[in-house]
Amino acid sequence: MAATIGEQLRLTREERGIPLREISDETRISIHYLEAIELNDYKRLPGGIFNRSFVRAYARCVGYDEKEAVEGYSRYMREKGESGDDVATTPHQSKVYTDAPATRSPILTVVLAIVILGLLTLAALAALHWYQRRSALLLRPALPSVALVSIRADMLHTLDWKADYETVLQ
Repeated sequence: MAATIGEQLRLTREERGIPLREISDETRISIHYLEAIELNDYKRLPGGIFNRSFVRAYARCVGYDEKEAVEGYSRYMREKGESGDDVATTPHQSKVYTDAPATRSPILTVVLAIVILGLLTLAALAALHWYQRRSALLLRPALPSVALVSIRADMLHTLDWKADYETVLQ
């Protein structure tokens, strides 16, 4: 019998004549990962609980005992001195190098926020003032049209109607 779980799974698959493509289609596990399981190259797998799940799904698909497959995987990982349950939880740090320091003073941040809010407030007040002046001009009646309405008809019939009309408009 084969020594490692990967070899045992491969032999079981070959005995039943199941191609890797069929296992990949059924389990939705990449052929790349299935080959890594057969070669006991678990570093190519995502890690953590995914490795156990992949081994379990592979075993189920070829008709191998799932519990024995997972135990074989755990035993193999212990023999290699690695933990099969480790999930990478360390955050990936960006590797952008600049000459400027990475942090800014909180006082500077507050001052900049106040300045920006002040500028936005001034812009809003200026827009409001402009809008109010514009609507006041549009609503104010025009003087020449009021003057024309108030001119009496008899003033237009005088000989010097043009001079009277100009005095009314002023």
